[in-house]
Amino acid sequence: MTSNPSPSSPPEAAAPRAEQAAQAAAQTPHRWWILAVVGLAQLMVVLDGTIVNIALPSAQRDLGFSNGNRQWVVTAYALAFGSLLLLGGRLADLIGRKLVFLIGVAGFAGASALAGAATGFDMLITARALQGAFGALLAPAALALLNTTFAAGRDRAKAFGVYGAIAGTGGAVGLLLGGLLTEHLSWRWTLYVNLVFAALAFAGGLALLRNSRRDGAKLDIPGTLLVSSGLFSLVYGLSNADTHGWSAPMTWGWLVAGVLLIALFGRWQTRAAHPLLPLRIVLDRDRGASLSAVIIAASGMFGLFLFLTYYLQVTLRYSPVTTGLAFLPMVGGLMVSAQLATNVTAPRFGARTTVPLGMALAAGAMVWLTRIGLTDTYASQVLPALIVLGLGLGQVMPTAMNQATARVAPDEVGAASASVNTMQQIGGSIGTALLNSLATSAAAAYLVGRRPTPDALARAQLHSYTTAFWWSAGIFTLGALVTALLYRSSTGRAEASNHEVVSG
Repeated sequence: MTSNPSPSSPPEAAAPRAEQAAQAAAQTPHRWWILAVVGLAQLMVVLDGTIVNIALPSAQRDLGFSNGNRQWVVTAYALAFGSLLLLGGRLADLIGRKLVFLIGVAGFAGASALAGAATGFDMLITARALQGAFGALLAPAALALLNTTFAAGRDRAKAFGVYGAIAGTGGAVGLLLGGLLTEHLSWRWTLYVNLVFAALAFAGGLALLRNSRRDGAKLDIPGTLLVSSGLFSLVYGLSNADTHGWSAPMTWGWLVAGVLLIALFGRWQTRAAHPLLPLRIVLDRDRGASLSAVIIAASGMFGLFLFLTYYLQVTLRYSPVTTGLAFLPMVGGLMVSAQLATNVTAPRFGARTTVPLGMALAAGAMVWLTRIGLTDTYASQVLPALIVLGLGLGQVMPTAMNQATARVAPDEVGAASASVNTMQQIGGSIGTALLNSLATSAAAAYLVGRRPTPDALARAQLHSYTTAFWWSAGIFTLGALVTALLYRSSTGRAEASNHEVVSG
């Protein structure tokens, strides 16, 4: 005997309910534990971009390396990580996401142990580069696993809300954890702590994850060489801007080389039999808007961490631990806002409204920070701005990451995930190099015609911070305009999705 729909449940309403039930049945078992494993691994990778910063003075005194070499402790990680991300994402598609994830976690732990045990500068830099290389395997595999674990619907939105919050707050968590470990233990523990994260992530991944890969495909060797060398050149050129200036051949020469190599990579991808990054992934309008949002948000966000850290420690005389604690309100605001974005604003209004709104809030927060002074209190000037910034980034990051990996073929999820991580890494490098260069120029310009008294030097430094914050506000304003123009409306997105299903 078959049951008929009740009068209150018309036949046309049964189909959506049946589809939702099928999606729920298809959800991966233990998916929330998988989210915890993936989130823990992602946190380890993201916070390692900043956790060592606060420990640098102690490491320098211990190992005896020069001020000129100091930047390489951060740059070596960024170079390896940024240049190998697309390769890591494609390897996840080809040989299996679980396998690549576990290799990445284990390798990251080993490199962290080597860095923590470093007896000299060369050993430390080599280990940091290895951290970046294994992080480039781990990060895209983690996002790909998240994308394939959660089917479309409310659970996926919640999962990306958590993941986006981790991606947005990892840098601030790194500053806090780095301060605590350096002040109470040793700078080496900013690296050893990864062994704890890695052990938990590896055990969870081994027990819970299922391997998936693309059969019959091959690795695009020419594309790998072109994009890896291109991204390396870009990150290296941006890093040189900090020490050599933008007009130096060591800066613009590497940047030009990077742009040319990436252009050649794009050309090659249209001809390759097994492209490393199929261009249809990045040329989709909503995905392009999301990748733009990630790179712009990262540019403004990482610049904030740098200059606000200096303001709190140098001007307000905060300790490393207190500086880290000062960022916690931003973390809280971001986590709350991320859940609102994935459960309320993005489902109701769409990414075209949610992401530009978040960018506008972040821009307003940066404008607020331009009002800081030499004698201002944290509660009056810094705290409100950090809360607003967290609320803004919480609307941007999970929404953009969700859209960037939505509607991607299962065998290309790793490549799409790698493109998201690449944009975040390149954005952080651009923001740090650009804003630091502008801030240094602003401080020098302020001192022209003034005696270099302690008060004048302090005001020049403050002027450099506010200049950086004004430029960050401009970056986020640009992000609001770009994403408002690029994202399709909800109607347009639904039509595009229907077209993909029909043509697909």
